[in-house]
Amino acid sequence: MVQAFGIDNISPYKKKILVVDDYVPTRQMIVDALSDSGYQTITEAGNGREALDFFRNEHYDLVISDVMMPQMGGMELLQNLKEIKPDTTVIMMTAQPEMELTVSALKKGAVDYLKKPFNIEDLVYKVHVYLQENNIATNEAYQSDLLLKQIEEKTKELSIHSYIYDSVENIEGSHDEIFDKLATTAMQVADGEECFLLIYDDETGEFHARVSKSLNNSFNSKLTIISLKYLYLQVVEKGDALMIHSQDHPFVAPSLICSPLMIRDKIFGVLSIRKKQGRGPFSQRDLNYLVSLCKRASLNLENKMLYESLYVNVLDTFKALIASIQVRDQYTEDHSLRVTRQSVHLAGEIGCSSRQIESLKICASLHDLGKVAIPDNVLLKTERLTNEEYEIIKQHPDIGERILKPVAIFERERDIIRHHHERWDGKGYPSGLSGEEIPLLARILAVTDTFDAITNNRPYRQAQSVEIAVGEIKKNRGTQFDPRVVDCFLRIL
Repeated sequence: MVQAFGIDNISPYKKKILVVDDYVPTRQMIVDALSDSGYQTITEAGNGREALDFFRNEHYDLVISDVMMPQMGGMELLQNLKEIKPDTTVIMMTAQPEMELTVSALKKGAVDYLKKPFNIEDLVYKVHVYLQENNIATNEAYQSDLLLKQIEEKTKELSIHSYIYDSVENIEGSHDEIFDKLATTAMQVADGEECFLLIYDDETGEFHARVSKSLNNSFNSKLTIISLKYLYLQVVEKGDALMIHSQDHPFVAPSLICSPLMIRDKIFGVLSIRKKQGRGPFSQRDLNYLVSLCKRASLNLENKMLYESLYVNVLDTFKALIASIQVRDQYTEDHSLRVTRQSVHLAGEIGCSSRQIESLKICASLHDLGKVAIPDNVLLKTERLTNEEYEIIKQHPDIGERILKPVAIFERERDIIRHHHERWDGKGYPSGLSGEEIPLLARILAVTDTFDAITNNRPYRQAQSVEIAVGEIKKNRGTQFDPRVVDCFLRIL
């Protein structure tokens, strides 16, 4: 009786990888690409002997090795690795591939052999697939070679579906960036040589190329699209993917897959893959991969569009509230615009991520949202505030946070807005946070908000000079403000 096989709970991204190459730029490129893709434990070695020393003292799930290296080459390293741990996954690479060398490496147990220069995304893809394969193991030894082969094929299929899922879920950026990543992933999972991502105009019946990719860059995209338009229209009319081969359609030699991209059951585009590498035909499995990829990508795009629509509508609502304050106090809206520009500039100088900067744009635009609840006799008072009135003004960060609380998409921003009047020394409000307890974006807002307040007219005083504002910020460096944020601010001023 066949036992079920399970999946190791260890994420592929936590597996240990050893990269071996005496040429530092190539080694560093591989390490950086793996690290950027989420792999957490990567060790470098400059030759086979150094790698072997690492391997004897540490378990590695996958080894990527060059062939030609001083002291000990890749082939000798491969042989030693297989003697120590026969099931080690090894990918070989070389700038001087020879058929005999390739066959020898594969016979000695390498799972793959790459020719330099190679596409770094292809290497990352192969690493993911091989590590995911390692994650899927049998519960007991299987008696039949045929059964083992079936399990290996199913393992690879599951690994590629996992890669598709991870790739689509992790896609970020503009629509063009998403489309480009989608086309790249499609070529990887189906081993295609040419890929088109076409947007369909249902009013004119025309297709417009958004992405055109080719491994050899030797094709005419406009001619190809015109020649295959009748096939693309079939996909639109039937609402389903198709796969055809050269015996039925000589122009597609040797085969072609087209899959629809849909949002709310309406086709907005077609993904087309042509010319499988090695000149063989595409298989039903390739078709299944691409259909799965297109469905997941379509759902991702639909969610992204719905999120963006909701996000814009909600943000516009809160900006309207800010505008209502501006009717009462013209300073507030102009102040928010200036603080937003300066905060984004400062965040870039500090080294904030693009996600943090996008969040900061919202925080800076809405940081005074709570003033909508402050009475005019306090908000617009031209004389010095009494202690009681100052306590009322101090409520606006808390009020702003409470206004945003029901809106889940602004969860990160609520915390920043609530704490933008905290002080580095812990004497601020509303929570008395100090030092790095205060969120970084709130510390940035504290500086830009103060600078703009000093250098512009307020109901209770005239604008001061930039020199006076700089002096005030310097004086409060390390007490009211984060010293590092102040230093960066003064550099860009």
